[in-house]
Amino acid sequence: MLKLENIHKVYGKKGAGQVTALQGIDLTVKKGEIYGVVGYSGAGKSTLIRCMNLLERPTSGDVWVNGVNLLDLSIKQLREQRKRIGMIFQHYNLLQSKNIFHNVALPLILDGQPKEKIEKKVLELLSFVGLADRKDHYPEQLSGGQKQRVGIARALVTDPHILLCDEATSALDPSTTESVLNLLRRVRKRFGVTILMITHEMNVIQDICDKVAVLEDGKIVEQGSVIDIFTDPKEDITKSFVRTVLNDGIPQGIKNLIGSAEKNLYRVIFKGASTNIPLLSNTAKQFSVDVNIFYGTVTELQGQPFGNLLINMTGDAAEKERAISFMRDHEAIVKEVAIDDI
Repeated sequence: MLKLENIHKVYGKKGAGQVTALQGIDLTVKKGEIYGVVGYSGAGKSTLIRCMNLLERPTSGDVWVNGVNLLDLSIKQLREQRKRIGMIFQHYNLLQSKNIFHNVALPLILDGQPKEKIEKKVLELLSFVGLADRKDHYPEQLSGGQKQRVGIARALVTDPHILLCDEATSALDPSTTESVLNLLRRVRKRFGVTILMITHEMNVIQDICDKVAVLEDGKIVEQGSVIDIFTDPKEDITKSFVRTVLNDGIPQGIKNLIGSAEKNLYRVIFKGASTNIPLLSNTAKQFSVDVNIFYGTVTELQGQPFGNLLINMTGDAAEKERAISFMRDHEAIVKEVAIDDI
């Protein structure tokens, strides 16, 4: 388990040059989770991930890894703990003068492990990431996706409990990103590793993460399960990130057509059981309301269908309340909205 308690990080001395990068970060990542932290450039993401293994020492707060506070450790003890925290980088950080085998083996070589153990472990991991036939190649001979697979193998070579991924897919094209994320799923399944993903790409959060925290100006402004954050974002920045994936913004032409229906607008989110039944049709049949769909999108979250509709619903106020309760009883989220909010 990884736990951050009230983490602050301030650069520089007091005065005009002082910069506060992190402000009161509280974050708990449970064993076996894939947890995402998303934020725009300058939000403090890189500082946060470097505080997790004390590459940056927090100005104040505590960093707990499997019940051990890293800030209480001696340099020698911290070095031992870091062996159980693997790190994957945006730009791979491979040694260009060493072949792939030696890049993966380097942490074990530096640790003084026996040659036989190193060879067995490295070949096993290169096979796992699909690069056994590239062991004698050099980084310049590999594609970006292959380089990242080498980085993942190197991060796993010390049998870590936690993998920290710092923008691990942002330098990759969409197809290669998907293959790397699939590999990280296999890593969790095979090795039981806890994974923390730092990213500015909400599609990565959507695709692989169990939970997500949104970072803005050095603060976590919202966090929760991916399903909850995507279906009911609270903060403007979260809504902005979600919109990049779900495309739930209403085109201006449709807004113009809505006109007088504005006061009867509802956003209906379908997930879970509500996606498997004709909920709007059933609602219109059972209650004295008229339902008109203005706009809708359907996507997938964590393998579950996810629908997002903008509807106009008219009828007697009491009958509309009954209709809304009926939809909510079937696991749909129903909210009355104003045209300025969509």
